[in-house]
Amino acid sequence: MRHGGQILADHLAAYGVERVFSVPGESFLAALDGLYERGIPNIVCRHEGAAAMMAEATGKLTGRPGVAFVTRGPGATNAAAGVHIARQDSTPMILFVGQIARGHRDREAFQELDYRRVFGGLAKWAAEVDQVERLPEYISRAFHVAMSGRPGPVVLALPEDMLSSFAEVADLPPPVAPVPGVSEAQVAAVLGAIRGAERPLLVVGGPAWSAAAAADLRRFAEGWGLPVAVSFRRQDRLDNDSPAYVGDLGVGANPKLAARLAAADLLVVLGSRLGDVATGGYELIDPARPPRLVHVHADADELGRVFRPEVSVCAPAPVMVAALARAPVFAGRWREWAAQARADYEGWQVPVATPGAVRMEAVVGWLSQNLPRNAILTNGAGNYAAFLHRYIRLREYGTQLAPTSGSMGYGFPAAIAAKLAHPARMVVCMAGDGCFQMTLNEMSTAVQHCAAVIVIVANNGRYGTIRMHQEREYPGRVSGTDLVNPDFAALAMAYGGHGEVVEEQGAFSAAFARAVASGKPAVIELRLDRQMLTTGQTVDQVRAAGQAKLDKGKTLK
Repeated sequence: MRHGGQILADHLAAYGVERVFSVPGESFLAALDGLYERGIPNIVCRHEGAAAMMAEATGKLTGRPGVAFVTRGPGATNAAAGVHIARQDSTPMILFVGQIARGHRDREAFQELDYRRVFGGLAKWAAEVDQVERLPEYISRAFHVAMSGRPGPVVLALPEDMLSSFAEVADLPPPVAPVPGVSEAQVAAVLGAIRGAERPLLVVGGPAWSAAAAADLRRFAEGWGLPVAVSFRRQDRLDNDSPAYVGDLGVGANPKLAARLAAADLLVVLGSRLGDVATGGYELIDPARPPRLVHVHADADELGRVFRPEVSVCAPAPVMVAALARAPVFAGRWREWAAQARADYEGWQVPVATPGAVRMEAVVGWLSQNLPRNAILTNGAGNYAAFLHRYIRLREYGTQLAPTSGSMGYGFPAAIAAKLAHPARMVVCMAGDGCFQMTLNEMSTAVQHCAAVIVIVANNGRYGTIRMHQEREYPGRVSGTDLVNPDFAALAMAYGGHGEVVEEQGAFSAAFARAVASGKPAVIELRLDRQMLTTGQTVDQVRAAGQAKLDKGKTLK
């Protein structure tokens, strides 16, 4: 006889869960007891949103569901941010939520929520376990659903009286993934479409990749001389030093790459959903008149969802890439097209000077040249991230953790999760001043669990992305985008970490070395010029362009 918390923890241990992330609550005390009994590390966080983000980052790193526990009501709604990231980023994740006792339902009891309704549109599956005897069934299904097809988040609500009940039940063994494969006919159809193209472009992204898949992609793309673009924040799918790599189709993408996407006579989309970011808000590619399209995706519902493919294959992208890599090399008519695409990428990497004594392009360039090849870089959302997208070179798979959902506050919790998973690897988080303040309270989590991450805070005193759009649309009418910030270095030291302030470019490398040598969670604050706004324009320049657009519109009227 075991109580529900022990049954749950026994399954987590058997399913290979190495740690969970939580903010504790009285609604799942039996689960906490089960974790204690099994010796599963419980990383106690300071906010449920960060706990869910850490679980999501773990899912990204491992390809297996990251696990978080939160309490009912506000604990669950706080965690919704991480669930949304997992959904948009196609990341396997399971959120266990404590729930009110079963006999108190439908009375608006303390912190009561209907989790099926609240998470029904966010998660792949949201359910509540009513019988302790059925816990093995629900847990098994949760892991299967989280990893099947297009991976994603599952939410399971656990009534506290169910969890504390005892039952004698057999455990279900760990899930067995379906045997993947592609047929000779499917491979031949993809290769045939490519052979007939003059301006092909491979667009690579999505989940379920690995170091082996990245190597297969490089072998195929270089052998055939094909240009490869990656989708938003999937830059580690191909060594950026490869001559086949031509850049990312993310926010602030190279305009020449965007034009090349529109000009391609064949798009081979491997794993990516080819969404609004990659297509410039569906303007670079018109869903009503799509180009020739080959689409490989693990979820059949994604094939033809927006763009009609000429060839569609329902399979994980790495499986198809492995088959393509075994195909005989073909010399197509696209060599000059591919070479120019690579040249455009190289040109885009030439730094554009920004104002001030500390320059983001120089900081990212230094990181690109000096970080270990296997260093993990994380970030959240903000204009600072555009410098990372543009100037970093990632050379190994599994070195980028960033939300395609565009969630602020993600980088720091993700960095903590990455450091706990890979303590011997360097983990660097790039954050803006606004982004970092959304989750910086997790500094105490990092200190408590000895996660010696390095956070580089780009402090320009504003929500930069919103200010950029504000100046473009309503130039000079500033509202709600300026920030008054703390001394981030002093704050890090107050938590027990290491802190540095950099006010001059030449001081950065020494500050970084001291942060590494400290062996503590560290913050390096970059004091940036207030005019710095984008990789190519200052505040005044964006405002002037916005005013010119406004004046032109008035003239036309």
